[in-house]
Amino acid sequence: MTQVRRLLLTFILAALGLALAGCGARAGASQTGNSTLAQASRQPGTQQKPRPSSGSPFLDKLVEAAIERTSHEVRYDATYFKIDYPGGDVPAEVGVCTDEVIRSYRAVGVDLQKEVHEDMVASFSAYPRIWGLKKTDKNIDHRRVPNLMVFFARQGAALPVTEDARDYKPGDVVTWDLSGGLTHIGVVVNVASDADENRMQIVHNIGAGPKMEDVLFGWKITGHYRYAGPKDKEGVDGRHAERR
Repeated sequence: MTQVRRLLLTFILAALGLALAGCGARAGASQTGNSTLAQASRQPGTQQKPRPSSGSPFLDKLVEAAIERTSHEVRYDATYFKIDYPGGDVPAEVGVCTDEVIRSYRAVGVDLQKEVHEDMVASFSAYPRIWGLKKTDKNIDHRRVPNLMVFFARQGAALPVTEDARDYKPGDVVTWDLSGGLTHIGVVVNVASDADENRMQIVHNIGAGPKMEDVLFGWKITGHYRYAGPKDKEGVDGRHAERR
């Protein structure tokens, strides 16, 4: 298949995916191709810049899980899949932007499928009705960007959307409007942009599989979140986070 045909197929899948996963991709949107830390670390003599900590052991682990995802081959596919619950996932070789966030969190012990489903059962009316749903769907609800935005906000994880790169710390989750009804989501990691040491790169899948790229301000930011897992009975974030 030629590169032009692959890009066209990606765009078609993204358009179809709006009705399914609610996670869009733009043809040719991947900015830097293979510039991932995982690949750089395999090159002899590669010198890496110091990588800042998020200040949270949990979020540092989330960052490492997100970066590890860039070593996987994933075909962009917004098909609706029937999956197990809890802990269900679409086939490992496929996925959309939300799946990389879900897989990263799951690697550090947080199952967004379960957390989103339970919150939607408790407060279904708080979630978007974009897809005309009348009840929850464990197979797809957590794979939709608008649902994740509502979920993170309801967990008290929402942060201000700004134009200052220093406000976006490793472990943060960011959502974007790609225009034309397409939405997107990714994880801020602890590798600085070559162009600006204050701007951290993003691990995301916008059509070419999970990549680490300098795209924080590549599109209109619609959400900024710092989620360290579900709160315990005392209201402390993260079952796996540090205790005070």
